[in-house]
Amino acid sequence: MMHCLAIMQPYLFPYIGYWQLMKAVDRFVIYDDVNYIKGGWINRNRILIQGAPAYMTIPLVQASPNMTIQTLRMQSGTRWRDKLTRMLALTYARSPHFELVWPTLTRIIDYDTDDLVAFLTNQIQVLAQCLGLSTVFERASLSYPRHRASGQARVIDICVQAGATQYINALGGRSLYDKATFAARGVDLRFLACRMPPYSQRSDTFVPQLSIIDTLMALGVQATAHCLDAYDLIDPAPLPLAYDAA
Repeated sequence: MMHCLAIMQPYLFPYIGYWQLMKAVDRFVIYDDVNYIKGGWINRNRILIQGAPAYMTIPLVQASPNMTIQTLRMQSGTRWRDKLTRMLALTYARSPHFELVWPTLTRIIDYDTDDLVAFLTNQIQVLAQCLGLSTVFERASLSYPRHRASGQARVIDICVQAGATQYINALGGRSLYDKATFAARGVDLRFLACRMPPYSQRSDTFVPQLSIIDTLMALGVQATAHCLDAYDLIDPAPLPLAYDAA
């Protein structure tokens, strides 16, 4: 029986392709012991405000690319939570599924912690349950302690420890991993290509890859859950011989 695994950094209300990756695997490892990426998706994402994409952000305390994600703290107090809640309410109050989605969003935003990974993990678990996912979630820092391995070697090591026979990665990581190197350790490497169809937005043209919040507000929970199957698994081409598998 094939055991499928994915490994991703925790993101703030990530776009639907992230949730498709969860749907495609049996186990999803939250990659929390790698370095924070400033300007990435860990503590921010995009929504539509007056028809144009705009960022929503969780403010962090002295965040640095030299710090691992698991060490990051969110600003204490309720100021940023209140601001985010007001922003989302003003933006989506007239959306078709606002009344049904809103209680879940406020429960996530009000989760009582200043620990960024704890907040993001709770968000992932709450929305995964809402979307009907049965995926098992683990934190890399707790289940697969980091030693010397990094990059591709670390990912393969986690796969082997977890007993995975297939590893699925987001399509953007095609240049990072080599199929033959995975196969040598008994792991089949695949990449997930999202083919999410456009849906009605309050915009002149469809804006893809927005936060899952936008999708939920427009389509509702059941239709969004149905869209989690709108992907293809791609068998990667071999990397050049000069590729350094270490």
